[in-house]
Amino acid sequence: MRIEHKAFARASGARLEVLRDVRFSLGRGEVGGFIGPSGCGKTTMLRIIAGLDRNYEGGISGANRKLGMVFQEPRLLPWRTVDANVRLVAPTIDEKQLATLLDVLELTPHRSHYPGELSLGLARRVALARAFAVEPDLLILDEPFVSMDDALAARLRDELATLVDRHPVTTLLVTHDVEEAARLADRLFLLAGHPTRIIAEMPIPQPRSARDAGAIASIKSAVGQRIAAGGAK
Repeated sequence: MRIEHKAFARASGARLEVLRDVRFSLGRGEVGGFIGPSGCGKTTMLRIIAGLDRNYEGGISGANRKLGMVFQEPRLLPWRTVDANVRLVAPTIDEKQLATLLDVLELTPHRSHYPGELSLGLARRVALARAFAVEPDLLILDEPFVSMDDALAARLRDELATLVDRHPVTTLLVTHDVEEAARLADRLFLLAGHPTRIIAEMPIPQPRSARDAGAIASIKSAVGQRIAAGGAK
C-alpha cells in the first residue's frame, strides 16, 4: 500500500491534504491494526484500498482480490431476513458453511428475523457474517464496534478473533480504540499528523489467545509512549 498524496477540495476551492506518504504491507492471514484519532483519514484510507476512491497519488498491489468489508454502520437491507442478507453476497454458500458461521456469531436463533427486529449488537454480527461468507482474501473493518458498550464490544471482539483464527484472512482494522487493536492485531500502525502519516509500526509477538490483561496493558502503555514521542523509536 502506497498513498503518496490524498487531498479533498473544499467548498472555497482550496485543497485539504488528508494523507501523505502512507506506506505499509501485510502478509497473508496477518491482521493490521491502524490506530488514529477521529477525523484523521482512516476511513479515507480504507476507501482507497477497497477501490471506492481512486482519486489519489500512489498505488496498491494485492488488493484486487475477493473483498469483505464491515462498515461503521451494519448497512443491512431492511426488507431481507438475516439469512437472506448473508446469502445476498454469498449466494453459493452451502447450508453447512452458513450454519457454522451463524453459530459462531450466535445468530442461529435470528436467521428468520429482519434487521428492524435486531439489536445493534446482533446487526453488527450479521455484518460480520456477511463479510466472512464471501470467504474474502482481504477483510476491511472500519470501526466495527464503534458506539457500543464495553461488554458487548468485548464479546464481539472475541467472536471476531475466533473467526479470524478459524479462517485466516489478511485483515485491516481501523480504530481509535487502542485496546481493540491490541487484542485483535498482529501488527499495529499508529497514525498521526496533518496530513496524516504512519508515525510508528509495532509488531505484537504474542498470539491473540495468549494476551491476558497484563499483556494488553503493556501493549497499550507502549502505544501511549510511542504516540507521546511522536513515533520516535
